[in-house]
Amino acid sequence: MFAFTSIKEYHSFLASTPNGCTVAVNHYLSKIEENKHLNAFLEVFETEALQRAEQLDADRLAGKPLGKLNGVIVALKDVICIKGHKVGAASKILEGFTSIYNATATEKLLAEGAIIIGRNNCDEFAMGSSNENSAYGTVKNALDNTLVSGGSSGGSAVSVQADLCMASLGSDTGGSVRQPADFCGVIGFKPSYGRISRYGLIAYASSFDQIGIFSKNIEDTALVLEVISGADDFDSTISTKPVPEYSKQIDSTGKKYRFAYFKEVLEHEGLDKEIAAQANAHIEALKADGHTVEPVDFKMLPYVVPTYYVLTTAEASSNLSRFDGVKFGYRANLSKDDDLTALYKKSRSEGFGKEVQRRILLGTFVLSSGYFDAYFTKAQQVRRLLCDTTNDIFKEYDAIISPTVPTTAFKIGEKSDDPIAMYLADIFTVFANLVGIPAVSIPLFKHSNGMPFGLQLMSSHYEETTLLQISSMMMGYK
Repeated sequence: MFAFTSIKEYHSFLASTPNGCTVAVNHYLSKIEENKHLNAFLEVFETEALQRAEQLDADRLAGKPLGKLNGVIVALKDVICIKGHKVGAASKILEGFTSIYNATATEKLLAEGAIIIGRNNCDEFAMGSSNENSAYGTVKNALDNTLVSGGSSGGSAVSVQADLCMASLGSDTGGSVRQPADFCGVIGFKPSYGRISRYGLIAYASSFDQIGIFSKNIEDTALVLEVISGADDFDSTISTKPVPEYSKQIDSTGKKYRFAYFKEVLEHEGLDKEIAAQANAHIEALKADGHTVEPVDFKMLPYVVPTYYVLTTAEASSNLSRFDGVKFGYRANLSKDDDLTALYKKSRSEGFGKEVQRRILLGTFVLSSGYFDAYFTKAQQVRRLLCDTTNDIFKEYDAIISPTVPTTAFKIGEKSDDPIAMYLADIFTVFANLVGIPAVSIPLFKHSNGMPFGLQLMSSHYEETTLLQISSMMMGYK
């Protein structure tokens, strides 16, 4: 029976199994069918995946050069374009839309031999912290189907959690990779802003969005990051810095690091007591192992979530204005008396879900002439202060350590009628997106309620190597 543990061991399996890719694809197709109730996939590319597997098997037997991700089976969040397939951001407004090109990340995966097995369900336009906002239904947590998977990349997280693929890509605007990773007990990695091209990623908030990676071990995370990172002529915000060979630089045996943590985070009234206790115990374990771990004052914590939602909703209001029912996607039925304005109103009202409408309205408000300076300009000033504070911290420390989320996965429907409570689920993750630094959630602990949770690590801009090394070391503390 086929079983996946790591890409390295999978490649050893392929070396001794002539039809190994085909065996793996059939295994995952069976697993996806068995777990349809989780609602993790919006579409499965069965025929295409099998055809590609057969071709990769034939190429391997013929002695052709193998890519770094040869035969690795990957799922993509429904905001990442795949040529010839539907892409809809889990929204009715893009129902039936087919992508005419590959996202750069998709193109790089395919160039290194990956097999794309399907597209994952998510919160509509990546707006949500529970994956309850999809037009196609809620994604359920595989460990307890009454609990949320986390959002917005819930389908991508559950796909790795439930062994429906080997790795998956999501998008992270304010924690949308790290938070569901924490809820599902897998690794969720968000690189620096500009490390991975956003070309072919449906935009929510362009100065925050970043493609991220779900996997079950740091070695696989490093390899996928190595493949999909790097310069891209189609993305003017991409970094031109050379991409390190992350997969060969994970080991940091014997190295001692300097960690900072925010007292205000670990003492926050909304933080679950067990999560706080485990975080503090881990800090003590790091100290005992010779690392430096020191508290840093972070008085700006109360401003982080408001700043994030002012800026992201403003960008969403602008980005989503293109979905108007005219050029593509959903178009409302009109009466003979309706004009163009009515087409816009009806198409957008019927096509967008309630949460997306809420954020568009909020963004339009903060951008309006009477409130622009009071909200948007002020939020940009706070963002600048946060960036300055972050730069100062990383002059003295290698990484910042914190809980990923305030609680473990909550009940489906528990926070649906309380947007503020839902937004506060992102309180510890939005900071990394506001300042553009890399961050990862690593699964380390188990709560008395039976659900997993972990810790979040953040490092300085483009210090993904450091983040991967520390993550690998910490996984050894489990």
